[in-house]
Amino acid sequence: MRVEFDEETCIGMYQCVAEWSAFEKDKSAGKAILLESEEVEDGIFARDVPEDAELDAKFAARTCPVDAIRIYDDGEQLIP
Repeated sequence: MRVEFDEETCIGMYQCVAEWSAFEKDKSAGKAILLESEEVEDGIFARDVPEDAELDAKFAARTCPVDAIRIYDDGEQLIP
């Protein structure tokens, strides 16, 4: 499973931070940060999701009010 985070779309509600510890608040930027990720496109950050964190990652994606978080499994987009 893989997660992609669109930092440009993020509005800093930080609901993802409450759902999964892979997200952290960046109060100076007013946005969340996806920890241990790499920038795969301009403003798009991605990382693999550990098996024991799959449910948390899905919750983080579902709670994002602007759909800045996408979850993929075997190349297929699951969320949103």
